[in-house]
Amino acid sequence: MGIFSRIRESIFGKDKARPAPPAPPRPAAGQPSTTRTAPAQPAPSRPSAPKPAPISEVDVEARLAARAEGKDLNWRTSIVDLMKLLDIDPSYANRKDLAEEMGRTDYEGSAEDNIWLHKQVMRALAANGGKVPASLTD
Repeated sequence: MGIFSRIRESIFGKDKARPAPPAPPRPAAGQPSTTRTAPAQPAPSRPSAPKPAPISEVDVEARLAARAEGKDLNWRTSIVDLMKLLDIDPSYANRKDLAEEMGRTDYEGSAEDNIWLHKQVMRALAANGGKVPASLTD
């Protein structure tokens, strides 16, 4: 599991939607049935597989703010503090791995790199069903 997956799971919770079981195979059109004991009758209608419920937006800011109550962490702008808040090791190695997941291979851990990384994580959370205010992504 990647670092971003751990961040997303920590904020959103575990995925509750399970994939639908595969539909039973149907005989190809024009192929005769191998066993026929009665005259052909219309096949009973089968209920279609349940469609997964749409994922509702998760209010990322509200969830993080609630978690941060009573803690002295600047999670709104600091990737290190965000990771600490989520109980994820904020070491340079983990931040570098996270930056690679976000598409950056030249991460050096500078203040500018960390600001970029925080914004990318917030944008990725928004792209994955999170409600993230513009102040955290711009």
